[in-house]
Amino acid sequence: MVNFEYKPHYGWEDFLEIMHLLRGPGGCPWDREQTHSSIRRNFLEETYEVLDALDRDDVAGMKEELGDILMQVAFHSIMEEEVGRFNIDDVVDGVSKKLVFRHPHVFGSLEGKDSQQALTNWEEAKRKEKGFNSVSDAIEAVPHTLPALWRAEKIISKTVKAGFNWSSISGALDKLDEEAGEVRQAVEKNVTGPHGMQEEIGDALFALTKIAQMNGIDPEEALHLACDKFEGRFRKVEEAATQPLKSYSEAELIALWEDAKQS
Repeated sequence: MVNFEYKPHYGWEDFLEIMHLLRGPGGCPWDREQTHSSIRRNFLEETYEVLDALDRDDVAGMKEELGDILMQVAFHSIMEEEVGRFNIDDVVDGVSKKLVFRHPHVFGSLEGKDSQQALTNWEEAKRKEKGFNSVSDAIEAVPHTLPALWRAEKIISKTVKAGFNWSSISGALDKLDEEAGEVRQAVEKNVTGPHGMQEEIGDALFALTKIAQMNGIDPEEALHLACDKFEGRFRKVEEAATQPLKSYSEAELIALWEDAKQS
């Protein structure tokens, strides 16, 4: 057992002490075995759990899940402290300096009369901070680990700010029609190499993301809503079926689906 003082309320320093104790001699064997790689997925899962609590306006859930994110930040920081590269104080110092540098309209003399101007100031400060010399540099810096639709949206948004854009939505819709035709050809011919099914489907999804961006729609959220809608309709199909779905013909399945859409 480690030397630890129980309290009715714990603060920031107490939290860090608990994390150090878990990783230290006599601490938790599981916590001590973890590496950046071994708990990488945990960080992602905790982030999605925060988003779920936010979407449901779950106050207790937000408090708990934000705490779990804080634990992940401390976990990774303590691992780095153990090898002498940085610690949690360096993390706090870094983000504080970033906030000051990227808000020259608050901490400096630049004007920031509205949210759009504030965002412009932020992006310009970010370019200077990161040393980006071109839009391509900024695109390359978009994390490849983002969900693909969000990554595509970010890439598209950066090119639009540089002036690379259609003058109207019709151009984007025509591009989608073109990509859909290429998907059909690749599927019908069962092409798996260059210009094959994977590549053409990716191009079609990118074109759809462009259309979403031009209409102010979050493509990731749009797909989530489509998933929710499909889930609800499929449940109605399953409930209406009087035998296993595999035993129905395609026409019968379509009829069940159409009924589900109307109910």
